Amino acid sequence: MSVSLQAMTNQAQALKSAGRMEEALSAYEAAAAAWPQSAVAVHNLAATLGDMGRHEESAQTARRAIAMGLKAAETRLVLARALMNTGDLDGAAGAFDAACAANPFLSDAQYERCQLIWMRTGDRSEALKPLERDRTARPGSGPLDFVRARVLEYTGDMDAACQAIEALASREPGNVLLQCQAAHMLNQHGRTQAALARARRAMELAPDQFVALEAWTNACLAAGDSAGARDGASRMLALAPDNQQAVNLQAMVWRMTGDARFGEVYDYDSFVRAQTIDAPPGWSSRADYLKDLAAELKAAHPYAAHPFGQSVRHGSQRPDILSVQTPAIQAFRTAMSPLVDAYIDGLGAGADPLRRRRSAQWRIHGIWSVWLPPGGFHADHVHPQGWLSSAFYVELPSAVDSGGREGWIRFGESGIPAAPAQTAQHWVRPEPGMLVLFPSYMWHGTVPFGGKEARLTMAMDIVPA
Repeated sequence: MSVSLQAMTNQAQALKSAGRMEEALSAYEAAAAAWPQSAVAVHNLAATLGDMGRHEESAQTARRAIAMGLKAAETRLVLARALMNTGDLDGAAGAFDAACAANPFLSDAQYERCQLIWMRTGDRSEALKPLERDRTARPGSGPLDFVRARVLEYTGDMDAACQAIEALASREPGNVLLQCQAAHMLNQHGRTQAALARARRAMELAPDQFVALEAWTNACLAAGDSAGARDGASRMLALAPDNQQAVNLQAMVWRMTGDARFGEVYDYDSFVRAQTIDAPPGWSSRADYLKDLAAELKAAHPYAAHPFGQSVRHGSQRPDILSVQTPAIQAFRTAMSPLVDAYIDGLGAGADPLRRRRSAQWRIHGIWSVWLPPGGFHADHVHPQGWLSSAFYVELPSAVDSGGREGWIRFGESGIPAAPAQTAQHWVRPEPGMLVLFPSYMWHGTVPFGGKEARLTMAMDIVPA
C-alpha cells in the first residue's frame, strides 16, 4: 500500500523538528519523487534546502514549484531568502515583492522585504515605503502594524516604535505576543512601569508560556524586583533548561542578590578562552591565510547597514558565511576545529549549565561574518539557542591598541535594563587570527572604536551533536 503524501510530509517534519536535517532532506526528496506532480512537495524540499544552507539548490527548486503553478506567497519567500544568500539582491527584492503581492498579510515577507531595503540603503523611509503602501490599502491591519513597529525599532526610532507597539497592544489586549513585544520595547526604552504593566498582562493571558515569563522576568530585573525575576527565571528554566537566555536571566538574579552561584556560571577565567589558529593546509603562514580570508569576506559583504534583530550596530553582517564557496572561507572550518576541540576538552566535567552539556561531538549552529566601520559595535547580547559562542578576528583597526579598550570584546554588561545596573566585568583584547570561545549564555558585546580602519570578524555558535 502506498504511503500518502501527508504521511511522508509528517515524517519529514518530525525529523526536521528533531534537528536531523540530513534525514529530513532525504524524506522530503523521497516525497517529491513519489509525488512528482505535487508542487507542495517541491516547495517543502526547497524550504529544507534553504534551511541547510544549500541556497542555489533551494532557489532552483522554489522556481520549479512556482513553474508547476504553485501560487503560495510562502514559496516566493523561500525563493527570496535563497536569492539573498546567493547574492542576487535584485532577484531577492523581486521575489519579496511577489510574496507580498500574493499575500500582503504574510508578516515574514513584509518584514524581510523592509530589512533587505534597509540593509542595502540604510534609509528608514525607503525601507518602510512598500510596507506603508500596503498599510494604506489595508488600514487597521494588525500584522502590518506589527511589522512597522519592529522596523522602527531596528532602524533606531525607538520613540515611534514604542508609540506604535503600545497602540497595537492596546487595540488587541488579548494577544499575548503583542503584550510581550510591547513590554520588550518599553523596557529597552527605559519605560519600566509601562513595561511591567504589559508584562503583567501577558502573564494574565499565558502564565506558563515562555515568552510571557521572559517579558515578566526582564521587567522585574529593570524594576529591581529580585523575587519576581527569580520566580520568572526559574519557571523559564523549568520549561527550557538549555535556553541560554533563561540561564542568563537566572545568573542576573544571582548577581543582583550577591549570590555566589553567579561567579560559578560567569567564571571568566575558566570559561572565556582565547586561542590563535594555525595556517590551514594550502597557506604558508597565518598572515597569508588571514589576508586571503579578509579579501573573500569583504567580497561576500553586499550590505550597507545592519540586519534587524541582531547585535550589529552601524555595520554589515553576512549570514551563513560557509555557504560562500571560496577557498579561504571554506578552510576556516579546518582552522578552527582543533581550537573548539581543545576548549571542550579543557572544560572538564561539571553540573553547571555549560559543562553538563559537554560533548566531544559538536556541530556549527549558525556562522556569519561582521564588518564594522569606525563607530560600529555589537550591542550586548546572548545567543539563546547556542551552547558555545565565539568571535574570530580577521582584520582589526589600530584603535584596539590605543589604551581605551576600543574594539575589544567585553563580558558581563547587561543588554537589558537592570536595577542596579550590571556593567562589564571582563574584556579580551583581540588579535588577528584569534578565536575567543565562551558560553552562549554570557552577556557579550564590543566597545565602539574610532579611527579610519574597519574591524572584520567571523562568529559562530556551537551545539552538542
